[in-house]
Amino acid sequence: MLTFEEKLNIIESFDELTRHNVSLGRVNFHFEGSIREKKTVVYHLHPNGNGFVYTAHLNDYPSDAKGMTNIRDCSEEDLRSIIAASIDSLLTEELADFEPFSDEPWVNANGQELMLTREDTDTWSVYADDMLDGIFTTYDEAASYLDQEGFSKKTR
Repeated sequence: MLTFEEKLNIIESFDELTRHNVSLGRVNFHFEGSIREKKTVVYHLHPNGNGFVYTAHLNDYPSDAKGMTNIRDCSEEDLRSIIAASIDSLLTEELADFEPFSDEPWVNANGQELMLTREDTDTWSVYADDMLDGIFTTYDEAASYLDQEGFSKKTR
C-alpha cells in the first residue's frame, strides 16, 4: 500500500488538479476544467492512506452510491490510471446512460403539487411551479424527500 505522502506526490503530479485541504488532515483535489458539474476527482485522501476517486461514469471501476472508488490499496500504476480516467470522464459529456424521463408530478393531501425533473445524468430537481425546492443526486433520494414531506406520485 502506498503511503499518504506517496499518494500525494502522485496526485500532485497531475497539473490539472487543484489541492483543497479539508478537515481532519484530509485532502481533496478538484479538476476545474470539468465540463460536468462534478469537479472533485480525489475525495478525502486521509493521512492513514484511505481516500476515494470519482468514477461514476467509468465502467472499469467499482464505485459506491456516490460514484467513488476506494484507493486505499492502489498501486502507483493503478492510482495514476484511475485518476487519468476520472479526469477524462469529466472532459466528456456522454449521455449514453441518460435515460429519458418525463417530468413527474407529486401531490400531497392538500392538493399542493411538486414536479420531479431529471436535469442531467447526475441531478434530480424538485420544483414548486418555477421555484426550485431541492436538488438530489439520485431519483431515490428525491422520491424519499418527497415522501417524507407527505407527497406521493400523482396518478393520471
